[in-house]
Amino acid sequence: MPEMHFVDSSNVEAIGYDPDNQELHVRFAKSGETYVYYGVEDWVFQEFMHADSKGTYLNINIKGRYQYGKL
Repeated sequence: MPEMHFVDSSNVEAIGYDPDNQELHVRFAKSGETYVYYGVEDWVFQEFMHADSKGTYLNINIKGRYQYGKL
């Protein structure tokens, strides 16, 4: 698992990215569960990290666009 970065969000607790495998790891604040999104480009991770609303960015730009699995 890549290093997780805690973020200021009511929905997302932490985000990590593995550039070698293009895996985006997202730990959710309420459930504590971590999901891995596959084939995510580095620029998407960068935009996600800098988004004013992590939850909105996740819902619009990541969910439904990338395959995922639950850790």
